[in-house]
Amino acid sequence: MKKHDVFDVKLDEEEQEISDALDRGEFKSVAHLNEEIARAKIIAKNTLRKDARINVRISNADLTRLKQKAAYKGLPYQTFIASVLHEYAAGHFVEVV
Repeated sequence: MKKHDVFDVKLDEEEQEISDALDRGEFKSVAHLNEEIARAKIIAKNTLRKDARINVRISNADLTRLKQKAAYKGLPYQTFIASVLHEYAAGHFVEVV
């Protein structure tokens, strides 16, 4: 049984490729692992820093759906909403005209 089967999660194509490569043992540890981990933590902290606050009014139905999607992903709903906004701002969503 693959590790991700335990969590009953639907992986997208890229995630499945990574999972399969991991199962095949294709990933190797990097030299100076602790230094790389520390570097990644600094990058993540700077990338994920939340330094602005906004207030948005949305419908109860939309908020309920967002909370459901967040729960499915195992995230707090405010974190999920922030990540959706970040992905959109970064250009990772197709704009609907």
